[in-house]
Amino acid sequence: MAVTHLCVFPGAAGSCTAQPLLCPLCPVPHGKGKAGKSRGQGKPLPARCAQQRGGWFRSHFFRITNLTKELKAKQDELKNAKEDLRYFQEEKEAAYKQSQVLRNTLEHHCSTLNKAVSLFPFIRSELENIKEVVSSNLESWAALKEEIFVQIKTVSKEALTEIPKLNQRLAKSQRENESLQEKVKHLTLVADTVELKTQQLQTSLQQGNELQSRCRELQKETLDLTNQVETTGLKLQKVTAEMDHYKKLLMMKSTELDVCQNELKKMKYENGISESRLTKELKEKEESLLISQQVCKHLQEEVAEKERREEDLKRRTSRSESELETLKALLQQTEEEVVMLKQERELMLISHQNRTEQLQETLRQKMRNEDNWREKMEIDLAKGEARHKEAILKVKEEARVELDIERQKQQELITKYQRDHEELQKKIPGLISSATNSLRMEAEILEKKLQDVQIKLAEKDEDKEKEIQDLKRIITELEFQLEMEKNNNESFLDNMRKEIKHKSDELEKLTQERTQLIHNLSQVQEENTLLQETVRRECEERYELTAALTQAREQVLELKKLSGNFPLSPCSLAQGSLTSSAALLGDYGQKSRPSPSSGKEINLSGQFGISRATKAPTSSKRGGSVALPALSPPHPPRGRASSLNEPRSRIAAVIRRQLSQL
Repeated sequence: MAVTHLCVFPGAAGSCTAQPLLCPLCPVPHGKGKAGKSRGQGKPLPARCAQQRGGWFRSHFFRITNLTKELKAKQDELKNAKEDLRYFQEEKEAAYKQSQVLRNTLEHHCSTLNKAVSLFPFIRSELENIKEVVSSNLESWAALKEEIFVQIKTVSKEALTEIPKLNQRLAKSQRENESLQEKVKHLTLVADTVELKTQQLQTSLQQGNELQSRCRELQKETLDLTNQVETTGLKLQKVTAEMDHYKKLLMMKSTELDVCQNELKKMKYENGISESRLTKELKEKEESLLISQQVCKHLQEEVAEKERREEDLKRRTSRSESELETLKALLQQTEEEVVMLKQERELMLISHQNRTEQLQETLRQKMRNEDNWREKMEIDLAKGEARHKEAILKVKEEARVELDIERQKQQELITKYQRDHEELQKKIPGLISSATNSLRMEAEILEKKLQDVQIKLAEKDEDKEKEIQDLKRIITELEFQLEMEKNNNESFLDNMRKEIKHKSDELEKLTQERTQLIHNLSQVQEENTLLQETVRRECEERYELTAALTQAREQVLELKKLSGNFPLSPCSLAQGSLTSSAALLGDYGQKSRPSPSSGKEINLSGQFGISRATKAPTSSKRGGSVALPALSPPHPPRGRASSLNEPRSRIAAVIRRQLSQL
């Protein structure tokens, strides 16, 4: 029979192009001429072309299965990418939280820095003394810590040495107990065997009695049996003796067990006592720690008291400065008073000179005739004036009251001189001598007072100078302490600045990491979009393939309708081809493995194509000019293959990049 080959090129229904076209399965041109002439006029289909067609369907099926597997793998990759995205988002949130925590810590540190800066002027008093006290306390605390640690170590060592000994004793006692229990079990087994033997012997005795009654002829055997029974009795006695001995041993071991249990109880009790003692010692150590903490609190209170004392010292220094200012004001007042006293002294001198001049004039008037007496009086007066001047020069500061008294006395003397003017003429030498004596006495008294006042002033000046020197020394010490505190504060500020710089660097690093994470997220999002595009393209290709398969099914159904008058075997073959196409679609949708029946169905479809091609002329003879529809095989175009290769290369690049990052 002549086998014709159907045209597999897409075109109008039942028509081919006028020019001869090469078959994609074999290099033979089929279907020359116009529509209507192509039916049955092509060259016969070779067997190799049919085989290639069946192989093409198999490759197409395997390609569909591979595509489904690749789709599944890509879906898994999408899930992994989504999980990576979620992980990156969680890491981003954690980094943001860490940055917020770092910001809060920075704000806290800034506030603490501001507080420290505000507290710096209040911490400029006896830091060295406090440091010495704190260092001594720390040394004492370190010594106490070392002692406590040594004691704890010794106690722990003793407890550790005692605990393994006790454990060894317990293990030994447990082993002995187990061995005794095994011995007891063994003895019970021996006793059971002996009881069984005794039962057997009793049964054998009964049998012997029966045999004696039955068989007197066998007395010898019975005698032997009696001998055996006697030996077994001796053995039983021995076994009973051994049982008694073992019972005694059991009693001894039970007593030993009781003793061991008592010892264990004692050890437990001693362990409880030692634990209670250790707990007491720990409580004592905790109390000592509390006492040391109280001592530290007391020391802190002492530090606070010292700070208060320093404030009191500052107040005292301020008070001493105010007192110095008041003393300076008093000195100025005393200088002004000295100036006033000098002025009063000058006035007194002037008044005394006037009075002496008046007295001289009166004496000159009275003693004009007595020249020698005048000369003597002038000499005495000159001496008295000189002495009086010296006394007045010495009396500068504390002579106001005395000068007033002298003024009153002099006024009284003047009145007396006026009253006793006449008597003075007779008693001039006596009065002059008494006046000179009184003036001498008064001058001596004033000199003594001036000396005392000068000594007191010198002492006061020395005390003031000493106080001023002490204050200067204290001020220098305080300035030195202030400089030391400034240096310490500067070093502390430098350290804090370094810490702030370090934290700022850490913040910069965190921001850089955050930017890198954002960049990575953007890359992952781009890769996700690429994957989504590739999946979309593959889904479109899948839908196109399903459409092509549905089109092929429709064409097969049309062929079935057209070839309704064919015999049963080609119909069954057509049904097999339909089932093969349906199986292909089902396998593609359900992503299952290819079954061996699919290959058979594909072969059947190939056979159906051959038979359909052979019976095409008969149908053409019957149907006249009715044309068969041309099957268009779903060949993937070249552009689609390139579009499939591009996303695959992109996915491979993305996977390599992720692996390099990991």
